Amino acid sequence: MAPRYLYLVRHGEALPDESGLSAAGRRQAELLGRRLREVPLSAIHHGPLPRAAQTARLIAAQLDGPDAQVSDLAGDYVPYVPEPGELPPEAAGHLTAFLSHFGQEEREQGHALAQEALERFTGPAAGDEERHELVVTHNFLVGWLIRDAYGAPPWRWLGINHANAALTVIRYAQGRLPAVLAHNDMAHLPAELRWTGFPPELRV
Repeated sequence: MAPRYLYLVRHGEALPDESGLSAAGRRQAELLGRRLREVPLSAIHHGPLPRAAQTARLIAAQLDGPDAQVSDLAGDYVPYVPEPGELPPEAAGHLTAFLSHFGQEEREQGHALAQEALERFTGPAAGDEERHELVVTHNFLVGWLIRDAYGAPPWRWLGINHANAALTVIRYAQGRLPAVLAHNDMAHLPAELRWTGFPPELRV
């Protein structure tokens, strides 16, 4: 088994109707693509929604590498809905109210996709060569995979936020714990393009 480097990206800033990217979102994606030029990517996966697909295409256009491939596993879904008793008391009310917007069918489908995403995108890679994979996705899945890397309980994807076109990198190697090498890294973005997708109170 060889090391796997997983590059996680939330799509660029979307238009208000989410039909695609805003001008700022397109610029974010292009700048991220330039940052990734030196990475030997073997695969680019993206969710099926327009904002993720467009982000992935703009990134791929900056690279001399693989074409972007759509995957439902990189889509926008709720990965896990906890029972009320799993949540810390100080946050249970807020989180339960947020999760109440998702119906039972959506919850079940999301949980199944999240389990498949863990199997597909995490862990060491088969073979002798390092594998570098980019997943262009949405806030929920980034939080789910970071939570898993840290061995946190399933509900803890909640509250992990990721800015548009920010970069998270996780390394998986045989016999070692997953290593989060970068999280929510926006060094490739100028100040005016950072922190989009974050609530104002969480920006720094």
